[in-house]
Amino acid sequence: MSEKKIDLSKLVSAHLVGYDDFLSELKERIRTAQVKAALSVNQELIALYYDVGRRIVERQEEADWGDGVIDQISKDLKAAFPDAKGFSRRNLYDMRSFFLAYRGAQDFVQQPVAQIPWGHNLALMRKVEDPEERAWYAAQTVEHGWSRAVLIAQIETGLYGRQVTAAKTTNFSKTLPPPQSDLAQSVLKDPYVFGFLELAEDAKERDLERGLIERVREFLLELGAGFAFLGSQYHLEVAGQDYYVDLLFYHHRLRCLVAIDLKMDDFRPEYAGKMNFYLSALDDLVRHEQDGPSIGIVLCRGKNGAVAEYALRDMQKPIGVSEWRLTHALPGELQGVLPSAGELEQLISQRKGNDQ
Repeated sequence: MSEKKIDLSKLVSAHLVGYDDFLSELKERIRTAQVKAALSVNQELIALYYDVGRRIVERQEEADWGDGVIDQISKDLKAAFPDAKGFSRRNLYDMRSFFLAYRGAQDFVQQPVAQIPWGHNLALMRKVEDPEERAWYAAQTVEHGWSRAVLIAQIETGLYGRQVTAAKTTNFSKTLPPPQSDLAQSVLKDPYVFGFLELAEDAKERDLERGLIERVREFLLELGAGFAFLGSQYHLEVAGQDYYVDLLFYHHRLRCLVAIDLKMDDFRPEYAGKMNFYLSALDDLVRHEQDGPSIGIVLCRGKNGAVAEYALRDMQKPIGVSEWRLTHALPGELQGVLPSAGELEQLISQRKGNDQ
């Protein structure tokens, strides 16, 4: 007979009351320490790169050294630190640019850019010119833990302009208390870009909804941090009649339900009235007593700002109106040159026909 090996660790843990909880807490503590250690190392590296860039710039200004000296610095540093990476000619130029980008910053090590990885900083320097915009993206990266790929995606879809500087059509300031109204306003985007979707020209609202649900991870990323998905076609029964909210979320920072109504056409005044009804029902039937007032977002293909403002002016519930797009608008010089989605579908159909 073959003897079975006994897992002593399981045998010990089974006889110790609370051992599993203790082990779980211990693992979490170690993970937290590892993250802090990694952040500390990263901060030291970013501070070093900033200081190297500062010294190069100051010496060039004081001694009138040309850019050719950077090649020599690179060779000498590589010789002195053969196992260290990051002292290439290109990276030294980047350090120089990094210092110039944040020159004069108060207490640099406390700035968000000092807390994000070097690759993130390179992406910010190369893709964002405005200092205020760069600082905003850096702060958002720290707050939400964006990877470099996510940061680049947010920059390329113009998140700063859509979330911070865009003129947003809402009645939040009149229907929510100041702290929550400001936060709700900052959470809303206009427009929302669903570049991950492919919709036919004759797509219906259900097609849009289905596409968003199938790509819910990308959809949540576009919505922003804090959204938790509760369901699609969320059922509400009012006076024996059935009603359905297209998409329902819970926002953890706002601590409230967020209802989204999807529209394939431009905004109409009656859409605000429908959303007002949904929010009243959600507040009475679904909202927890400790939650804030439910918020509604009407997502339309387009909108007239004046019409939307009039529609929301006397509404009692907090509602925002935003546009949605599948991609960013093409640059002016490309408009009319590239084929439309319908023309592309026609070309593909013709190609398939020719191949058969």
